Formats: sequence, structure tokens, C-alpha cells
Amino acid sequence: MKSPLAAGYSPDRQRSRFWKRMLSHYQLYLMLLPCLVFFFIFSYIPMAGLVLAFKEYQFNKGILGSPWIGITYFKMFFQDPQSMKIIRNTLVISGMKVFLAMPFPIILALMFNEVRNSKLRNVLQGIVYLPHFLSWVIVIGIIQRILAPDTGLVNQVIQWFGGEGSTFFLMEEKAFHPIMFWSYIWKDIGWNSIIYYAAIVGINPALYEAAKIDGANKWRQMWHITLPGIRSTIIVLFILSLGNILSAGFDQIYLLKTPGNVNVSEILDTYIIYMGLESGQFGFGTAIGMMQGVVGLILVLTVNKVSQKWFQSSLW
Repeated sequence: MKSPLAAGYSPDRQRSRFWKRMLSHYQLYLMLLPCLVFFFIFSYIPMAGLVLAFKEYQFNKGILGSPWIGITYFKMFFQDPQSMKIIRNTLVISGMKVFLAMPFPIILALMFNEVRNSKLRNVLQGIVYLPHFLSWVIVIGIIQRILAPDTGLVNQVIQWFGGEGSTFFLMEEKAFHPIMFWSYIWKDIGWNSIIYYAAIVGINPALYEAAKIDGANKWRQMWHITLPGIRSTIIVLFILSLGNILSAGFDQIYLLKTPGNVNVSEILDTYIIYMGLESGQFGFGTAIGMMQGVVGLILVLTVNKVSQKWFQSSLW
């Protein structure tokens, strides 16, 4: 048996082939360059600031000159009586977005796949994609007008049916989670369905033809061909979403938070902004943010390993 070197796979030759491939596709790498620069500047360079989690930041000394205090901020957070409530609220909201919301874009992609008229499908896709491009400021503003007491559409309908119609829904704790969840679904269901639909389109049509010959109806085809065909896509996106399990979405929650629902709407993201920026405790806010990232990384690595073992699908 010949060795890899004898077979012509020397490291030098491998590097030569690698650079030749890069040169032959240099246009694609140039298109990728702005994306790499963006992540390097806004994601990797700021990671140096994580050192603030272990320092007592002083303006006159800067980050490097400030004294070290170890894990004091982490102890402070977990000794705070509010910390468990904040973590629980974060897990509830992010859990709803990760687990309960996951089937909706899949179902929408399956529905798009059944629309045979391409023009009609393009129109429908454009309609459901549009809310994604609206900022949460606009979306929450619309929600506030619809749910406003007395003058809001919902309260006017209640009045029309003989009710009082003066409920301030955004001040009700029990109304917060439904409002949060369905506004999230409405805004992002179309955008999140794009990858699933692309995966469905990539399934071999011959499989559907064979299923028809065997007498399988639409539901059987969907269950035995479409869903198994996009299983790896579902698993990969699910693993990626677990990285944000302690980040429930700052913009939406911050804008929906009111004094009436603060007990269920205070999450780690809003707490970081309050402690880090509004209160000037930059090290404390950095420590909590670092904890979010570490927990997300551990979850992604763990679930990726389990998925690789049980489903033969993983990120790497």
C-alpha cells in the first residue's frame, strides 16, 4: 500500500492546489471579504473588552489600568435576589422563541411548496417577508395602537360586543407572553422560512414521483419525504438557535416592557443595559454578557455532539 506522500498528496502540493483554487475563484472570495471584515471589527476585536468582567473599571485609568477584582461581579449577580427571576424570565421567553416558534416557519415553507402557481407564490412570499424588514420600534408602535385602552382596535371590538373596552393589555402580566410570542411570529415567520423552503426545493423530485406511484397522498409524501429531506437543516438551525438561549431579544422585550409587566418581562438583555449603561457599572454588565456567551457556547457544543451521535447531522 502506497503512503499518502507517495501517492502525490504531499503538504506542499496540497497548499499549492489550495492557492490555485483560491485564485481561480477570487471573485467569490472578494465578495466574502466585507463579511469577514465586518465580523472581525464588530465581533472579534470587541472580545478584548471581556477583560472588564474581571476588573473594577475606572475612567481615569482605562481598561488596562483598572484594578483586577476576579469573579466579584459574578458573585454579585447570583447573590442578587432578582437574579433567579431574571434568568427564569429569560429562559421562558427564549424557550418560547426557540421551541414553540420553530414549527411555524417549517409549516409555512411546506405551504409555499404546495403552491404551484409561481407568481402567486412569489406574491405570498413577499407579503410574509415584509414584516421582517420593519424595525421593532415600528412593530411595537403598531401593537400599542391596536391594544390601546378605549381607542385601540381590540378594545373597540370589545365595546362593540358590549364589554367595557378599557383594558390596558400592555400593563397586564398575563397578556405579555401572548403579545410577545405572536408579534415575534408575525414579524419573523416569513424570513425564517426561507432556508427551510430552499431545503425543500433541493429535494429530488424523483422521490415524489416514486411515492405517487406507490399510492402515497400529499400528507404521506410530506411526512416520509419532505420532512426527512429537511431534517438536517432543522437540526442545524435548532443548534444555532440554542446559542442565544440566554438572549431573549433586547429590542422587542425592551419596547414591550412596562411597569405593569416588569415581573415577567425583565430579562438579562434589559438588565445588562440598565446596569451597564444606565447605571455605569460597565464591568458588571460585561460579566453578565460574558455569562450569556459561555452558556450558549456550552449548549451549542453539547447539542452538536449529541446530534452528531444520534442523528448524524451537526454543524461540524
